[in-house]
Amino acid sequence: MSDVPFGFGPHDPDNEEPDDRNRGDSSDGGSGGGAGFSGGAGSFPGFGGMPGPGGMPGSGGMPNFDISALGQMLTQLGQALSHSSSGESGPVNYDLAKQLAHQQLQTNKHTERPTQQQTKAIEDGIQLAELWLDPTTAFPTGTHVVRSWSARDWVDNTLPTWKRLCDPVAERVSEAWLEALPDEAKQAAGPIVSMLGQMGGLTFGSQLGNGLAQLGGEVLTSTDVGLPLGPDGTAALLPANIERFGEGLDRPASEVTVFLAAREAAHHRLFSHVPWLRQRLLATVEEYARGIHVDTSALEDLASKVDPSDPNSMQELMNSGMLEPRTTDEQQAALTRLETLLALVEGWVDVVVADAVGERLPGADALSETVRRRRATGGPAEQTFATLVGLQLRPRRLRAAASLWRLLTERYGVTSRDRIWDHPDLLPDGSDLDEPLDFADRWGQSHEDLDDPIAAIRRAEAAEQAGQSGSEDSADEERGEDDDR
Repeated sequence: MSDVPFGFGPHDPDNEEPDDRNRGDSSDGGSGGGAGFSGGAGSFPGFGGMPGPGGMPGSGGMPNFDISALGQMLTQLGQALSHSSSGESGPVNYDLAKQLAHQQLQTNKHTERPTQQQTKAIEDGIQLAELWLDPTTAFPTGTHVVRSWSARDWVDNTLPTWKRLCDPVAERVSEAWLEALPDEAKQAAGPIVSMLGQMGGLTFGSQLGNGLAQLGGEVLTSTDVGLPLGPDGTAALLPANIERFGEGLDRPASEVTVFLAAREAAHHRLFSHVPWLRQRLLATVEEYARGIHVDTSALEDLASKVDPSDPNSMQELMNSGMLEPRTTDEQQAALTRLETLLALVEGWVDVVVADAVGERLPGADALSETVRRRRATGGPAEQTFATLVGLQLRPRRLRAAASLWRLLTERYGVTSRDRIWDHPDLLPDGSDLDEPLDFADRWGQSHEDLDDPIAAIRRAEAAEQAGQSGSEDSADEERGEDDDR
């Protein structure tokens, strides 16, 4: 596998802003998860340290091999294999993912439980943010429950949504490999095919667990990746992560909490009152997954590339990217639509929150810039979609979307702007983000039709009658010319 959980694409520096390219990975970003069976950080427990031939003492292999590590490795291997017979079926072993995420959070000391004081501050922050948001959006509150989560709570409460996101991709990858095998190989494999499916579930589970552990130690809210990952109507903030996020910002902790509470509440207003939005986002991921296919020529070369006497040759082949699924034109179109939709969500939230807190929080502009930089240098949103579907959430798209929403707000007001979310066909597309003035002009006419549908029907009828009248005049002229001839 590659260095991202589902093997669908490395970080693309061309998608970063020029000022951010030399920043490297910040403390808020990272690789977005480890590589399964790679021996790198976040790899499948025990497998990375497995010695190759000659690795045992006296064999002339690795002289520094620690024999005491062998027992630990075998124990971890036994635990992993026990998951394959635990009764869970499916393309991803979520029991393993959850266990690994909990273990890594414990190892990384991201186990702080919210205090009563932190919980009260978050509840007050959400309540205040909801009051401030009322005049800046036509959508009423979408928050019914307020929670303070630890990193472990975040993993447990978001796992059901991760299942919806990951299952289509992992299932299609597994199917694609089996479809690519020649019939003779399938018949010869026999029961091994089922075993490979279980091992694939373990591999995907380990990779998802690595990613969840990393995200759990970084995310600030339940919607920090741009999707409603938690239960419907549950606004949740992670106070321990927020405290780390606020270090060095030179802003009061209460101000940072209220700002992030406003972003969380704005996300929930949008997702709660635009019922098609959640399904559209998840369906686009599923559409991408359906297009996954495997280059069978890579499988044909496999036998010649792998040296049975050298287990490292298989590892090198997997890390080379040779066996990764290739992105088709249809998949790229799905990714583009997903990127645009996510940018529209985040851009709308940026504008609504800026209007709500701009004059009330002295550090609102600085906090907005920090969030934007965090996204640009590999924050949770960028790395989540990079590891899941190979999508880099480009900051320039976010800026363009925010500029479009700002233009619409200034021209037509809050109510008309938010009516664009009434139906997916009304939303801007990628070309509209490049030409916001054209979209704003078109929306000016469209929202007048929505306000007065009878007048719109009359205009359409008048245009149709004018077209028919013009056709009749042309026909009369042609008949007159025929008579003259």
